[in-house]
Amino acid sequence: MADHARRLDTAGQPSEELLGPLNDVERKFAPARLYAAGDHGILQAGPRVSVIGSRKASPTGLSHAGQIAETLVARGMVIVSGLAEGIDTVAHQAALSRGGKTIAVLGTPLDQCYPAQNRQLQDRIMREQLAISQFAPGSVVGKGNFPMRNRTMALISHASIIVEAGDTSGSLHQGWEALRLGRPLVILSAVAEDARLTWPAKMVEYGALVLPPTQLDDVLDLLPSPGAELGMDAAR
Repeated sequence: MADHARRLDTAGQPSEELLGPLNDVERKFAPARLYAAGDHGILQAGPRVSVIGSRKASPTGLSHAGQIAETLVARGMVIVSGLAEGIDTVAHQAALSRGGKTIAVLGTPLDQCYPAQNRQLQDRIMREQLAISQFAPGSVVGKGNFPMRNRTMALISHASIIVEAGDTSGSLHQGWEALRLGRPLVILSAVAEDARLTWPAKMVEYGALVLPPTQLDDVLDLLPSPGAELGMDAAR
């Protein structure tokens, strides 16, 4: 394995050094520094799409997450997710099983893991793919880390797809941040049509797209082509 695929960044680096130039809107909530482990080249391997959702997802939601991740990998996309239980875990695993690329954006420092049962998956991603954290190694993990992580994941991603989420899901932080950044946000139709939920209609008012999991071309067509030069403005 190449040395660059084993790097554990303990000093961190300015966000713009890792991600490229940020505009004023992007810079507003961007972390000052990012810490990364793995192959930094994955950031340039294709358009980056977040597949996110509930930790306690339904069997249908988990199935949709895997299906979507596989579809995106087949189109040359890099799967971004947060290594959380449920939707995130399935998204990462589906990307790996199809030989695709994936980025884990952590709510913990690189030297910690949450949930604990994902330690093996995190270690594999840090060896073979790319893990990114805005939290310095050794720092204390608090509940506030995860909404911050979700905003950073929106920044890293050219588009975000919410597969399944309740009205209090942390994924909503990412959805609103994606809209603020002017990035495509997709809500699966089964979620948007759930009368028990209030958030989908609100996000649709601000430009979110509602699509079934089998019809993602509308959002994929807004993304840069695989292999194109990627900057944070490339999706707009």
